[in-house]
Amino acid sequence: MNITIVGRKCNPREDFRARAEKRLSKVEKLFGEEAAAKITATVEKSCHIVEITVTKGGMIYRAEEQADNMLDALDECVDSLIRQIRKNKTRLDKKLHAAALDDFFNDVIEEEADFDVIREKTVALKPQSVEEAILQMNLLGHQFYMFLNADTDEINVVYKRNANGYGLIAPDIDA
Repeated sequence: MNITIVGRKCNPREDFRARAEKRLSKVEKLFGEEAAAKITATVEKSCHIVEITVTKGGMIYRAEEQADNMLDALDECVDSLIRQIRKNKTRLDKKLHAAALDDFFNDVIEEEADFDVIREKTVALKPQSVEEAILQMNLLGHQFYMFLNADTDEINVVYKRNANGYGLIAPDIDA
C-alpha cells in the first residue's frame, strides 16, 4: 500500500510514520499493494486531528478522528476505518476479494441491513454562484445543498464541515 503522510500546522515525527504503517498493515491485507492511503495530521488549538483516506479501484474509504495526542488520534482513526469496512462487509464482497475479507473478519460482525431509501425528493436546479448556494443552504437550515454552478454549468454540492467552514463537491469527469 502506498502511504502518504501530510502534516498541516505540524510535521509528523518518525514514530508517527512507523505507527501509521504498522496500523495500516491490517488494512493493506484487505486492499492489497495497489491501494493508496493518504494520512493528514492536523494540530488545532487543543486537539490533534488525523484523517485517513484509502482509495482502491474507484472506491474511497475515509475516517477522521481527533484526540489529545497524535498517536491516539491515529489509532482511533484506523479503528474507525476498520469499523466502516466491517459494517459494509457484504457490499464490499462484490468489490474486493472474498478470501481477503474472510481472513480480515475473524470475529462476529454486525452488518448493516440493506439501505432503505425512506424519501425521494426532486430539486429544481437554477444557476447559482457558490456564495448564493451557501446562503440558500443556511436559509433552509440544511447541512448540504445541491445546485447548478453558474460558473461551470455543472451540478455541485456545498456542505457544512464539522470543523467550521464549508466544502464544495464538484464532479471529476476524468475519473
